[in-house]
Amino acid sequence: MNDKKAVKHNLLDAGCREQTADFVEQLYLAGRLSDALHEMKVFRCDLMDAVHQSQRRVDCLDYLIRQTEKEIKKGDQKRKSKKTE
Repeated sequence: MNDKKAVKHNLLDAGCREQTADFVEQLYLAGRLSDALHEMKVFRCDLMDAVHQSQRRVDCLDYLIRQTEKEIKKGDQKRKSKKTE
């Protein structure tokens, strides 16, 4: 990166804790790019785990929504058939 301070700023924007961002910035400034890259990849994996966990939660909620919508639809159909009788 051209602006070395941008490393910390970008890490903080990505959700890294201050301590982690400082550590990676120190590695980067010391020229330990491979170590900095490793730490960034570890953090990325953690973020992806959180994304997947959130996706599973959304999927569960979507299932409940679909089931509830089906129940409502069944109830509406029963009411309609009773009115025509």
